[in-house]
Amino acid sequence: QVQLVESGGGLVQPGGSLKLSCAASGSIFGIGDMGWYRQGPGKQREFLASITTGASTIYADSVKGRFTISRDNAKNTVDLQMNSLKAEDTAVYYCYAMVPRTIWGQGTQVTVSS
Repeated sequence: QVQLVESGGGLVQPGGSLKLSCAASGSIFGIGDMGWYRQGPGKQREFLASITTGASTIYADSVKGRFTISRDNAKNTVDLQMNSLKAEDTAVYYCYAMVPRTIWGQGTQVTVSS
């Protein structure tokens, strides 16, 4: 069984940066697309970014130019570099992976506040 574990969340001031990481472990026979969603207080879960095994990426308009997704296929990890953070980026951030069914991490809290 494959599991995903996120790390790197925390408290950051507006304009600051954070890097989230997500590592897959378990009986891995091949991971397809990986990516990130978030869910803010009182909001629906929102797609942020995805990346294929060939490193093709897709970004939501709300984070394009500020967030960068990357992955290491050898280590089965996916990262999300977040720059120019805003208060509205405050949310629980979830990574996902297609193995081929979609699995989710447990989430990591990101709070942007002065």
